[in-house]
This record gives sequence, structure tokens and C-alpha cells, in this order.
Amino acid sequence: MIRVESFFSRADLEEIEAAVHEAEGTTAGEIVPFVVSRSDHYEAAAWKGATLGAFLAVAAAAAVYQLGGFWGGFLLAWILLPALAGGAVGFATVALVRPLRFWLAGAAAVDRRVHQRATAAFVENEVFRTRERTGILIFLSLFERRVIVLGDSGINARVQQREWDAVVATIVEGIRSGRPGAALASAIRRCGELLTRRGVAVRPDDTDELPDQLRMREE
Repeated sequence: MIRVESFFSRADLEEIEAAVHEAEGTTAGEIVPFVVSRSDHYEAAAWKGATLGAFLAVAAAAAVYQLGGFWGGFLLAWILLPALAGGAVGFATVALVRPLRFWLAGAAAVDRRVHQRATAAFVENEVFRTRERTGILIFLSLFERRVIVLGDSGINARVQQREWDAVVATIVEGIRSGRPGAALASAIRRCGELLTRRGVAVRPDDTDELPDQLRMREE
């Protein structure tokens, strides 16, 4: 399990905060970077693994009986123990093996849960509480390896989805190359440049309405 606090170094946090401050110096937009360790625990996938493990263990016990005619010991224990042991192994395997958990959960369910968590983060962090509805949430879910950019109504009317996709690609590429802090900082600056080009200009009476620090949560 990836811990948020160990994913970014102190230098990364400082670079990200500086990038937010720099980007917001040229635009009225407010950029909120937010990272969670995971968007869900996917308990249903673990229980699917337990069911599958129990079924396979019982099938293996039945095969032993058919091939060797051997039940051994107490009949009730021979019937129950394979199912219990197989269920426990299946549950633990799914809990530990990330690709297997995602496979059992289903890609659509994972995408849906990450988007729900990003939407909740948008509300929790009050990204909507800006004078001209120009807040942007850059949301990272580490376990799922997903990045979502959510813009408020004052920005989405001016920015196309393909432009947000390019911001996401910048972060994903940087994380894959082992530079999460630099990648996120670069994406933040890119958001600032994008908003400036789209006319979300800084005003003379502009104030910093939201904190510049990277917000992190272990879940």
C-alpha cells in the first residue's frame, strides 16, 4: 500500500506549493492539488476472491476424493476446512495483489469510484468557493493510479476536455518516470498558462482564496 506522506519528498511539497503560487499570480484561477492513498477499499472484490478461493478448494478436495477415494479424519472437518481455508487464502490474495483486486472489482467500478472520490474532494476542499467559480481540483488517487482534473463552472465553459487530458498526461508520465513532485508542479504551471490563454485573467483586487499547499489524505 502506497502512503501519501512517503510518496512526495519535502522538496516535492515545496516545489508544488511554489508552482501553485506562481500559476495563481497570472490568473484568477485557484488551483487545488489533492492526493489520496486510495479512493476505495473494494471490499466486494475481496469477498469475490474469498468465494472463488472457497470454490476452488472444495473442487480440489472433491478431486482428491474422486482420484484417491480418501476423506481421512473427521468427515465434517474434511468438508468444511477446504472451504474455510480456500476462502481465507482467496480473500488475502485479493487484498495483497492489486491487479487481481481491480480485475474482480471491474474497470468501470474503479473508474466510477475514483470519480466519485474526486467529486467529494472538490466539495470537501471548497474548490467551488471562489468569487468567479474559477477553482480547479487536480486529484490523484495513488492506489488506483488515476488522475482527474475537475474545473468549476467558470472554467469548464472555456477549457476543452482534451486540454485537461493533456494536463493529466503530464502527471502520469512524470509519476511513471519517478518524478511525482516535478510532474505535479509542471501540470499546475500548465493549468495557469492554460487559464491565462483562455482569458481567466488576474484582477487588480484578486486575493488568494484557497491555500497553495498540496493536500494529502491517507484512506
